[in-house]
Amino acid sequence: MSKDAASAGQVSKTAAEIYDEFFVPALFGEWAGRLCERAKICPGHAVLDVACGTGATTRDALARVGPAGHIVGLDRNPDMLNVACRSAPDIEWAEGRAEALPYADSSFDVVLCQFGLMFFDDRRKALEEMGRVVRSGGRIAVSVWDDADNSPGYARMIDLIDELFGAVAANALRAPFILGHKPSFVGVLEEGGLRNAAVTTVTGTAQFASIREWVRMDVRGWTLADLIDDAGYEALVAEAEKRLGQFAAPDGSVEFPAPAHLAVWAAD
Repeated sequence: MSKDAASAGQVSKTAAEIYDEFFVPALFGEWAGRLCERAKICPGHAVLDVACGTGATTRDALARVGPAGHIVGLDRNPDMLNVACRSAPDIEWAEGRAEALPYADSSFDVVLCQFGLMFFDDRRKALEEMGRVVRSGGRIAVSVWDDADNSPGYARMIDLIDELFGAVAANALRAPFILGHKPSFVGVLEEGGLRNAAVTTVTGTAQFASIREWVRMDVRGWTLADLIDDAGYEALVAEAEKRLGQFAAPDGSVEFPAPAHLAVWAAD
């Protein structure tokens, strides 16, 4: 995997499986319901989940629209989509890019994008495309992670990876947080045509069974999988257990705040 692919959040087949089995419940699962609630998804709605990954948010939306609704999960990573399809074969899964959504104007009541905007090649175009396919009176709901400095566990992990493996590996883990500065996030939304979006910051919780499992998910379940070899992985575990013990409870489990910005824009 190239450093560009790593920074763009593109994972391998094995990483996609680990991501879904471990990362989703540890970090992403709690946000699916929050985003869908803020988007006010109702029975019968047509919903598009852009950058759906393995489908955590897509599945939550499906439960809300009922049998009269329609759900599409779109992602550019086929390995993520393969895992998503195995989990929910009845959902329509589509491979495609956010910058060129393969749908007609005004096709959806709600467009969702959970933790995907930071990885798009052209964020302005992607947001414009979301605005194009949402119907009048519909909503677009987007979430991005807050600054890494406000997620203390990840701030320390990024510093540790930078020290041990250098800037390319550290930047791969830093990439999810690059829209964390709230005014910058609002600026990106406005450039994409989503002016006057309601943006709130909500604190979630990152939870891992142990420091080793935390490292395993960041390395094996994320874009670091092809940047850190087995020896490096074990070295990182050893150093993390030494230096990041402050985040571990007496039973070894890990928990720390993981805030995010949630934006909702209402289409005219």
